[in-house]
Amino acid sequence: MTEQRQRRIVVSGGGTGIGRATAAAFAADGDRVTVLGRREHVLSAAADEVNSAYGKGLVDFFAADLSEPEQVRAAAAFITADGPVDVVVTNAGGNVASGDDGTLEGIAAGYRANFAANVLTAVLLTEALLPHLRRPGGRIVHLSSIAALRGPGSYGGAKAAVHAYTFELAQRLGKDGITVNAVAPGFVGETEFFGDRGTPEFIASRVAQTLTGQPGRPGEIAAAIKHLAAPEAAYTTGQIVHVNGGAMLGR
Repeated sequence: MTEQRQRRIVVSGGGTGIGRATAAAFAADGDRVTVLGRREHVLSAAADEVNSAYGKGLVDFFAADLSEPEQVRAAAAFITADGPVDVVVTNAGGNVASGDDGTLEGIAAGYRANFAANVLTAVLLTEALLPHLRRPGGRIVHLSSIAALRGPGSYGGAKAAVHAYTFELAQRLGKDGITVNAVAPGFVGETEFFGDRGTPEFIASRVAQTLTGQPGRPGEIAAAIKHLAAPEAAYTTGQIVHVNGGAMLGR
């Protein structure tokens, strides 16, 4: 039996929640993973924890604001210094819009903030790494959200833009043997996403929307990402994979 090659994986937003679980899922297979995010101490702690579990040196990190081109260039140079990349997972983002104050200026600020956090972080990192993505066999997986289908507006609109980018990129890269897909979770517990809003009452209301009566878990979303990123998943591209407990039915 041929020994499986160690792959090079990049996970943005890799310090917590879904990103951290995704990094751990790849490291468990012996892959080398670079986690990216804005908070160096969070990334360092995540890398230490995963390395302790699966092997020293499997996970490294680089701190950068991936909505800023110069910082993305620096991250890409760090990642590609020792060779090509096999898998890019763009998980950075979240609903970062401040509360709507009712003014046009406030609305504009919210839309700009969510576009930068969710669209630019995915597009700039992906485009910076494209020249270094393995051909054939490269895999790109973007993180979307159930919000792309039902709101809220500025966050849902940003995630819907990620869908459009996924479709365009899949068409562009198919001839190179690279697949491009997105995973769109519903409510996922054990993350920082909802912050202070994540009260027991709020969580119960989100779980009640599902058909399964349970929240999603970071590890389950990571499993969907890992499936789409598998070397064998060469016939799945240009797809949005919904993982939401039936809170929104497939379409």
